[in-house]
Amino acid sequence: MQIGIIGLQFSGKTTLFHTLTKTEFNEAGTDKVNIGVVKVPDKRLDKLTEIFNPQKQVNATIEFVDIPGIALSDDGKLKITTQFLSQVRTNDALLFVVRAFKNDSVPHPTSEINPVKDIEFLTTEFILSDMAAIENKIEKIKKDIMKIKNDQILKEQELFNKLHAHIEKLLPLRMLELTAEEKKLISGFQFLTLKPMIVAVNLSDDDILNEKEIVEKIKSEISDKSVTITPLSAKIEYEISQMSEEEAKEFMKDFGIMESALDNVVRTSYDSLGLQSFFTAGEDECRAWTIKKGYTAQEAAGVIHSDFYQKFIRAEVVAYDDFIKYGSFAKCKEAGVWRLEGKEYIVKDGDILNIRHN
Repeated sequence: MQIGIIGLQFSGKTTLFHTLTKTEFNEAGTDKVNIGVVKVPDKRLDKLTEIFNPQKQVNATIEFVDIPGIALSDDGKLKITTQFLSQVRTNDALLFVVRAFKNDSVPHPTSEINPVKDIEFLTTEFILSDMAAIENKIEKIKKDIMKIKNDQILKEQELFNKLHAHIEKLLPLRMLELTAEEKKLISGFQFLTLKPMIVAVNLSDDDILNEKEIVEKIKSEISDKSVTITPLSAKIEYEISQMSEEEAKEFMKDFGIMESALDNVVRTSYDSLGLQSFFTAGEDECRAWTIKKGYTAQEAAGVIHSDFYQKFIRAEVVAYDDFIKYGSFAKCKEAGVWRLEGKEYIVKDGDILNIRHN
């Protein structure tokens, strides 16, 4: 999973990137793409490792991409470049850092601290970009129909007309209900407004205690109700990321911070993307695997190894909570909570699987 961190210059997005990836600031600064791979924290996996004492523990991972900030052009206006759009398109989800803090030594590009205005600016730019791509495709379909007319191309025409009717209302494609087949047909276009968007409101130290009121106000004023909004202070979170575990706990307690920025972003990202984790556990390895909610046991097996999908026989399944309650696979069998499931079984978050295959 790849998450692009975007925002206007001086929004704190690069500070957040270094917080999430626990890396030091470097000379790349704000004018180059920074990439960092982060282990997804999961206390359940830690507990399984404690029980099995395997040779290795393998966490799921997220790749964060810090994309250069949006800056003013020569005419003094914010400008979205073609390069920026191409860097954004390749990500599975977007983490949009908007500035809500004041700092006279680091002025906002437009000299106005207004999170709603910043959100509306980027939303509009993404909508216009997608609209142009949809209109180009519609024109191409019209030309193709003049040469050849079949069910497939007529289906495409109907779908893209549906997309255009929606987006010309200046609404993101996330808000349009699409079937699985329709999503598959347009997946190659990498539409920007179809990507899950998380807005991280970067607050000042003083505003942390009022974060709920600030977020609710922003939610009520923005036009795109499909984004997820989460508050944080990139400056404070960076300081926490440089502390020892014990120091961080005390510091977070003093500020009333319930979870770290990484835990917050990971949880929000999984929810936005409809993801969940299942586990494989044994003496060799304890590992967390990331899958879409609704995946069958056969599809989950395919994530472990492509051959497992084709050669799937059965899945041995026990829920994480049941395993912790009884302490071993043998005791889970005795208690009747360990079971065999077929390929159509829908995997639950936290399931521990052992795949039987040819």
